Amino acid sequence: MSEEKVKGPASYFPSIIKKYGQPIEFWFEQLDKVPTLKHMEQVKFLQTEHEMGQGHANAVVHVWRSKNL
Repeated sequence: MSEEKVKGPASYFPSIIKKYGQPIEFWFEQLDKVPTLKHMEQVKFLQTEHEMGQGHANAVVHVWRSKNL
């Protein structure tokens, strides 16, 4: 049996971990600090406070929101 390939926003996680040197849980914890912001406000938060690229930030926010809202 072969492993099923990860699709969607979570497919960015390996490159996010490699580029920014933190596990995905770290990024979820950052979003836990700003739970009332709207999706794009959370994306902007990761971009401005943590210098994360828009695509990576959007992927993290998308998955975090699917688990928390």
